[in-house]
Amino acid sequence: MKVASLTAILGALGTGRVDYLIAGGLAVAAHGYGRVTFDLDLVLRLETANLHAAGAALAALGYRPVPPVTWEQFAEAETRSAWIREKGMVVLQLHSDAHADTPIDIFAAEPFDFAVEHARALEADLGPGAKARFVALDTIITMKTSAGRPKDIDDARQLRMIQERLHDHT
Repeated sequence: MKVASLTAILGALGTGRVDYLIAGGLAVAAHGYGRVTFDLDLVLRLETANLHAAGAALAALGYRPVPPVTWEQFAEAETRSAWIREKGMVVLQLHSDAHADTPIDIFAAEPFDFAVEHARALEADLGPGAKARFVALDTIITMKTSAGRPKDIDDARQLRMIQERLHDHT
């Protein structure tokens, strides 16, 4: 993953006024457990106008869906629900030739109440024009635990230790 690409993505989402939260490995790192990650996991507010704004912002950076689908199809709630139900879709993968080292995964369903989590998000400046919003610590622990993969279980364990240290210092 390239820092310049991440900065460009966050800048584009900010300019487009897209409501998003960073999940996955970057959120784990933002909360204090540094580990290697190879993609950017985003949870978007799955409302049509927000999805269209996100699609335009990411398309401006050359991002396109990896499977043979369009962003417009993904923005349709009924189509997205059918993909989740019939194909087991969890994320929509995006790729950009200009940002080839920074693929993006967009959650196909909101894994939590977006408005609540957006209000509780960890905010950080990653560079000029690159303000980031990360899923809250307890929420990323829950997401990682429910994913169940060995690396996610380890992430959750490491984050619980960080959470306990933070709690001990309060």
